[in-house]
Amino acid sequence: MSSTTVADGVVDRLVDWGVERVFGYAGDGVDPILAALRRQEVRIELVTARHEEMAAFMATGHAKYGGGVGVCLATQGPGAVHLLNGLYDAKLDRRPVVAIVGQVVTSALGSGYQQEVDLHTLFKDVCAQYLQVVASPEALPHVLDDAFRTALATSSPVCVIVPHDIQQAEAPDEDEQGHGIVRSSAAYAHPRSVPGDAQLRAAADLLGSGERVAVLVGQGAAGAERQVRDVVERLGAGLTTSLLGKPLLDESLPYHCGVMGHLGTTASADLMSGCDTLLIVGSNDPWTEYYPAPGQARAVQIDVTARNIGTKFPVEAALPGDAAATLDALLPLLPERDGWRKDVEGFVATWHDVAERRVAQQTGRLNPQLVLSELSAQLPTDAQVAVDVGSVTYWYARFLRLPPGVPAHLSSTLASMGSALPYGIAAKLLRPDRPVVALAGDGAMQMNGLSELITVAHRWHEWADPRFVVLVLNNGDLAEVSWEQREMEGDPGFPTSQTVPAFPYADYARLLGLEGIRVEEPGQVREAWTTALLADRPVVVEAVVDRDTPLLPPRQPDEKVEQTLEAIGHERNGDQAGDLLREQHDDER
Repeated sequence: MSSTTVADGVVDRLVDWGVERVFGYAGDGVDPILAALRRQEVRIELVTARHEEMAAFMATGHAKYGGGVGVCLATQGPGAVHLLNGLYDAKLDRRPVVAIVGQVVTSALGSGYQQEVDLHTLFKDVCAQYLQVVASPEALPHVLDDAFRTALATSSPVCVIVPHDIQQAEAPDEDEQGHGIVRSSAAYAHPRSVPGDAQLRAAADLLGSGERVAVLVGQGAAGAERQVRDVVERLGAGLTTSLLGKPLLDESLPYHCGVMGHLGTTASADLMSGCDTLLIVGSNDPWTEYYPAPGQARAVQIDVTARNIGTKFPVEAALPGDAAATLDALLPLLPERDGWRKDVEGFVATWHDVAERRVAQQTGRLNPQLVLSELSAQLPTDAQVAVDVGSVTYWYARFLRLPPGVPAHLSSTLASMGSALPYGIAAKLLRPDRPVVALAGDGAMQMNGLSELITVAHRWHEWADPRFVVLVLNNGDLAEVSWEQREMEGDPGFPTSQTVPAFPYADYARLLGLEGIRVEEPGQVREAWTTALLADRPVVVEAVVDRDTPLLPPRQPDEKVEQTLEAIGHERNGDQAGDLLREQHDDER
């Protein structure tokens, strides 16, 4: 490393690992690293968020949109604490992130020094795969190398803690060799893993004996899209995806039943309730109540991480290996059959009819389902989509049809509000020549989206394609929480806890020098999307939508719907929500 201090060595090693940008926030605990970044800003970029949590989300987003290992930087104490949520998002959705965190000088450790916290205790769960302090200048290279290799090998966040005085220390001689001196390098390659012949044959026999095969695809099937289609078509099977798997396969395929689970489609529910055999490819979806019933279906699971197999559904045939290579090896062993293709296509056709009626449903205010459905017709084929958590996730899962090849990401397993804007910014910085569409609710925007809109306003002039469209579903309510209380608990909504204060989102965008469009009527939706997607600057589309649009899972039993209706009956002005729920439930029958 051609450096003078350990801080310079940190930056040099990041460059060696191919890191082009670091997401962070300034603090005195990392001042030497910030100075080193300044000295090398031609080689590596510091991207500042408005909050360390957002920097961690940006690093996770960078990894999710294909940028490789995401890197975030924060000082000790409050800065380190703020990183946790974004790092947990990386942990639960299995993405490689390296967090570099400052610490007080080593001579003050344990003294209760200003901003001192026990960083090992703080990070020991979220960064359990690798958490290390750079205890001496000589340790820096191998600690950073091990951090990157571990993040890549385990698809998880890791943490490197660098005390302030170590950052300031003179970098060691690279040629030094001796006892206790560890030499390492920035080298890593993913292995290619395929199950053995006996495992493949057992899985093929199981799948071949099934008459009604369902294939559940998750994010682990990325890169195996062609192979998944070949297997589904060979077996006459039906296809459904986890929420994370939604962007992988074209949802216009006649056997694609859409997303599975609580926010899934009727077709996915019909597929899972009717199958006698299940093939799980790269999914560890936690919605266990939406899998086939106990004893209903035999199962095969493919996963590159062997410990994931059988953790969410009983599996008879385990295939640990890369999805594409494993499916390539499995396909010639499978029989060619019609299966239950006609039934599956019927499930899909029924869902499309239900979806059309829901989009056309008349509500008190603008129907949010219509807003997302209209985007499907106009979403650019080179777009990148970022999705927040809340009611908007339901409408994304059910009504937004992504063009093939369009990436879309969200905080799925952690389900943390506030992810869409930092994800969108990370995606835009990674590919500034492609438009970004971020989908959020008013709760998420008030949590932190409004702050990160400042980041968008600060940076958009640098982008080759200035289009960055933010949809805000403004319904004045934490709608997902309201409907969960009614459905899961049988309790009426509690406005004190769920009301989102009024805020002029479109006006705020204009205040920042962006464009703002407020939409209140169905006839305005199409034009709003057209205008936003042709604009010469980022745009906030504020859609004033109905909070009473139901968010129930598909194919709910009558007794569950009656419980929800009883809860709504105790609410003031609950008549519309009850009527809309009855209408949707009748549509599914």
